[in-house]
Amino acid sequence: MISLPAHIQNVLDQVTEFADQAHGDQTRKYTPERYIVHPVRVMKILTEYTTDISMLAAALLHDVLEDTPVKSEDIEAFLEHIMVASEVRKTLRFVEELTDVYVKPDFPHLNRRQRKELEVARIAKTSKDSQTIKYADIIDNCVEIVKHDRGFAGKFLFECREILRKAPNGDPRLYEKAVMTLNVAVKQL
Repeated sequence: MISLPAHIQNVLDQVTEFADQAHGDQTRKYTPERYIVHPVRVMKILTEYTTDISMLAAALLHDVLEDTPVKSEDIEAFLEHIMVASEVRKTLRFVEELTDVYVKPDFPHLNRRQRKELEVARIAKTSKDSQTIKYADIIDNCVEIVKHDRGFAGKFLFECREILRKAPNGDPRLYEKAVMTLNVAVKQL
């Protein structure tokens, strides 16, 4: 893990607190841990590859729009007090690109496979930085799913493989780590 400058660490500490509060009492699906442990692990994976404050902040916020009542405007208003405008715009863009669009409540006529196919096509068009964050998210989730839900893991790992296959434009080192992590997870099934 790269040692971060104090000013970046200070911003990330504030973003962590904001994301933790946004997720409220949510816990990880398979453990009683507060939900924030996952975004923090995703961010820590990323610190091995970048010190870009917008990418690291987006890693911490990547599930907020999807899983909480917090809106883009709320994130933007918060970030404006701790980041410069260009960093706020980049962070928000990454968070929005990482937020699933084809969710069951909005597309009830589609089954999971159809929704995931549309998500993969959408993710393939996102920025290289968002794809890089997605690789860190996949790494953390693959490890957890195999450990806690072997029944669902096969389907989930297939979906991750499709994302990696169609969204290869992020950091090539982290991409390789995600592919290796996925391959190990598949072998553990």
